[in-house]
Amino acid sequence: MDGLLSLANQLKSQVEGLSLFRKVMDSVGWLLSAHTHLTVQVFSSTQYEQIQLCDDITVSLLCIQMWIQTCTVSSKFLSDLSDDAILLLLEEAVCQLAHSSDAAVGRASIRLILLMARGLELRLPSLKLNFKGLDRLLEKDWRGRGFDQDVDQLVAIIQSEKPVTNQLEESTERVRAASVIQATWRSYQTRRRVKNLNRAVSTLQRRYRSRRRHEQEQQEAQRQKEELKYQVCVRRQQARRSFHQRQLRLLQLLPPEQVQPYLEECKRRAAIVIQSFWRGFRERRRYKNTLRHALRQKDIQEQAARTLQRAVRRFLEKRAPAKVPFLVPLWIGQEGLTDSRRAELQQQVDNYISVHRSSRVSPEECVSLHQEVQLLLQAELQRGDYYRREEQRVAAVLACTHTQLELLRDAPPLSVVTEMQANSFLSPSASIAARARDAHNAVLQASRLPWWRMLGELDAGVGSGHAHLQELEAELGGLFIGGPAKDSKLSEVE
Repeated sequence: MDGLLSLANQLKSQVEGLSLFRKVMDSVGWLLSAHTHLTVQVFSSTQYEQIQLCDDITVSLLCIQMWIQTCTVSSKFLSDLSDDAILLLLEEAVCQLAHSSDAAVGRASIRLILLMARGLELRLPSLKLNFKGLDRLLEKDWRGRGFDQDVDQLVAIIQSEKPVTNQLEESTERVRAASVIQATWRSYQTRRRVKNLNRAVSTLQRRYRSRRRHEQEQQEAQRQKEELKYQVCVRRQQARRSFHQRQLRLLQLLPPEQVQPYLEECKRRAAIVIQSFWRGFRERRRYKNTLRHALRQKDIQEQAARTLQRAVRRFLEKRAPAKVPFLVPLWIGQEGLTDSRRAELQQQVDNYISVHRSSRVSPEECVSLHQEVQLLLQAELQRGDYYRREEQRVAAVLACTHTQLELLRDAPPLSVVTEMQANSFLSPSASIAARARDAHNAVLQASRLPWWRMLGELDAGVGSGHAHLQELEAELGGLFIGGPAKDSKLSEVE
């Protein structure tokens, strides 16, 4: 059997060997039909596993057809198979249905499963239990491929199965699964407990040490408190003993007849001290009781007063809206003044003025005062117009001056100046232009004189020139710009 399967494994990869592969597989089928016990050996053979892993559709189809032929030829083949062999054969058919998309392979696989279902009947393993979802696979992938009748028969067989025989196995499987889950969970808890053991121990030790330290501190504080109390008692005893010893020494110094009066005096003073303490305590307690009673009475009275005031206010709030008369809003029913109404009101005003005349000012004086006020108002309005015109004139002059200054500041040099640019610097006033031209010519003539002509007139010339420039400035209203370079530099520095 192994030799035949090995030969088939070698022939499956050869194109010319497919016919030989078919003959070899037919021989294997005839052997299996005669010797059923070889079925398990075929399924456990590595050569047959390699044949099953082949992706060739023809090889898969020939394998399925071999099993169909074996089941058809021998009627006792299926009945003689063991349960493991039946399950392996079913797994091969279902595997072909799941992995192959060829219609011939699918039809052959479904036909093989139907043959096994008819031949085995009660011995057929539960398809629903062992192959879950097989019915959905058939409905989804193999319906409408030309063999719907076979698909319907197989689906009906799967859905009509009642897993009675495998209830024990299923319960056993569930028990085993539950045991595995419990074991896993317990092992996880144990590992976590062991992992957290060190931290838990350290936490426990830390808490125990802190608690022990706290108890030790409390014990130490209690011991110190008791020791202090004991020391206070000892000191009191020592003070009392020293007092009695001192008193005894004093008694020894006294004459015998004065000892008894002295002791009585001491008793009297002690009684006075005790009585004073007791009376003070009693008075304080009485005062506290009286004060507490007075405060309680005061609180009760204040609470009662607040209750009464609240009730009275609520009563007044409820009563106030009922007493307030309904006021019609002023804008309801009011209309604008008409001419007749306006004349009527003016007549009422005149009548009131005629009846209630002023005793301080006569009507003639009122008329004269009215005329004076009108004249003053007219004069004020005229003065305002004059001021506005003056301001406009000043603003215009300043604007003109600023414009001329900007033109002079941005003036081009004489080498490149044009006639139009030169005309823009001419003054609109003829007199000012003539005077400026004469002054400019005089300055040019003075600058062209030889130096020896100006030696005797240097001082006088400077003074007269400067005064002359000031006169020109005053006469032209600050619009004259000229003079020698020295004067211009001096004026710029100033």
